[in-house]
Amino acid sequence: METVTLDSTILRPVDKVWEYFTQPEHITKWNFATDEWTCPKAEADVREGGRFNYRMEAKDGSFGFDYTGTFNEVIPQQKLAYTLDDNRKVQVLFNAIDNSTTEIVETFEAEPSQPVEMQREGWKNILHNFEKYAEKNL
Repeated sequence: METVTLDSTILRPVDKVWEYFTQPEHITKWNFATDEWTCPKAEADVREGGRFNYRMEAKDGSFGFDYTGTFNEVIPQQKLAYTLDDNRKVQVLFNAIDNSTTEIVETFEAEPSQPVEMQREGWKNILHNFEKYAEKNL
C-alpha cells in the first residue's frame, strides 16, 4: 500500500496545535477539503484504544460519510497514530520547533481504489484548513 506524507508549519505553540487537532469542538471547524464540504459532527476519545468518528458531508446534502477509526498510540503534544476502519494506518507527529511554532508531519496509507494524487490533494487541503484555523485562533 502506498503511503503519502504531508507536513505543515503552524505558527502556534504545540499545546494549542494539539488541542485544535484533537478536540471535537475544533475538528468540526476545519476538517474538510473544500468550502463545498462541512464536518457537522465529530467525536473523539483520544486515548489508546479510543474511537473517533468525524462526519463529513457535502453542504448541498448530495453525499456524506463517516471517517472512523481507533487510536493506536497517543503521546500528547507529540504523536497520534490510528487505524481507519478499512485497516489503513495514519500517523501524525507534532514537532515543537520553538515556543510559538509547531510542525505537523502526517503520513497516511492511500486508499487503493482511488488515485493517490487526488487523495494527496484532499488531505493537503484539509491540513491547510487546519493551519488556517489554528493560526487565526488564539
